[in-house]
Amino acid sequence: MAQRHDLVGLTVLALLSVRAGHPYELHRLIVDTHKDYVTGLPRSLYHAVERLARDELITPSATAREGRRPERTVYEITAEGRQELATRLRRLLERPDPDRRVLVAGVSLIGALPVPEARRALRIRAAALEAAVGGLDAHLASMADNGLPEVLALELEYERAVQAAELAWVRGVLERLESGALDWPDTVKQSLLERASEGGGHEPRGQEADH
Repeated sequence: MAQRHDLVGLTVLALLSVRAGHPYELHRLIVDTHKDYVTGLPRSLYHAVERLARDELITPSATAREGRRPERTVYEITAEGRQELATRLRRLLERPDPDRRVLVAGVSLIGALPVPEARRALRIRAAALEAAVGGLDAHLASMADNGLPEVLALELEYERAVQAAELAWVRGVLERLESGALDWPDTVKQSLLERASEGGGHEPRGQEADH
């Protein structure tokens, strides 16, 4: 059921895992919390909501009206939706991907996972990155042993530098998680989301008809 790189749907599930909301409110939160990996707004958001509702990962729970605006459908996440959110998010965090937006999305939404699950997923990612860096080191050493010009190794050197930098960052996050310096209890998640909502009273750009 999970769709690879469905970052919009993942974000909707994560936001609704904290509290119910309507698409307009979700749009505003995505903009106000600077989730810039989400593209194609607002159309992509409405399409994601339709897909998630069709798959019974979210469900209409009420209608809301603000002032003279049309009524809007409020959605809440289902039990299946919570399971799907955890599955998708763990996959993003565990598996290195050439598309850097994938990690950005995973990190942006990591608070939707319990800390032990997030820590476990990042350990898996660190192991994969260690293997990748080791493989690149072996490849570079082989090229040097064969006397190939250094210019031919620049691409691999760059990829090694990127992978090593990500590995160092992941290790740093793991150290903070294991020491307790980084944590996110549910009460903190709720208050942060409410603060973002209260501070974002402007109209998101490109808003389509209310749903």
